[in-house]
Amino acid sequence: MDLGIAGRVALVSASSTGIGRAVALALAAEGCRVALCARRRGPLAEAAAAIERETRAEVLGITADVTVPADISRTVREVQGRFGPIDILVNNAGGPPPGGFDETSPEAWDEAFRLTLRSAVLLCREVVPGMKERRWGRVVNLASISVKQPIDGLILSNSIRAGVAGFGKTLATECAPYNVLVNTLCPGYILTERLTELAEVRAAKAGVSVEDMMSTMKSNVPVRRIGAPEEIASVAAFLCSERASYVTGTVLQVDGGLCRSLL
Repeated sequence: MDLGIAGRVALVSASSTGIGRAVALALAAEGCRVALCARRRGPLAEAAAAIERETRAEVLGITADVTVPADISRTVREVQGRFGPIDILVNNAGGPPPGGFDETSPEAWDEAFRLTLRSAVLLCREVVPGMKERRWGRVVNLASISVKQPIDGLILSNSIRAGVAGFGKTLATECAPYNVLVNTLCPGYILTERLTELAEVRAAKAGVSVEDMMSTMKSNVPVRRIGAPEEIASVAAFLCSERASYVTGTVLQVDGGLCRSLL
């Protein structure tokens, strides 16, 4: 299926590894000019070079920390200077650290807000006005199934990512008349560094091996396996496309059936 986005300019944050990198690759494969940003210069440069080599698309890597407002503004300026106005924005960020209420400090709450919600808000403030002027844009917020089904031991993710979903839904309504579509994507158990970290924490608390904990997590998924980043990326690319022209304001889980919620 031709997604109709060849030549579009896309910015994917936190895209040197994991789901962000897979989304950047999927968009580049569709012919987008793709900008990646991440904090670690080495993995970022490797990811950008690998995506460019595999897809022959134009790819730009920008070292930036999305918790720093000045870095966000600079990143957008660099993308626009190289490729032109941004048509597609994929808001991604590393997940807040695991923990319950008693073990989570006020400083951790502040950091989770800056990383997960404020970064999405500030990136949208930079690029959505231009999308509205051109009457075309796609924003995809990468969140978690914790938005629909809170996960034990992840109080920061459960709380702050719900804010991302609320922000996305409200922005979708405001932007819909301008053909700027906003959706939130909620991965389940996906094979990333984040999932490994979660498995390690759970295994330590339960007194079992990480391998046993991963097996337990897998058994809780109806399709009986952990997902791959590419499976999230395929859905994200669709939501960024012309083919998703009547899809906005959704909060969609891609989780192998893990979330039991009806909505």
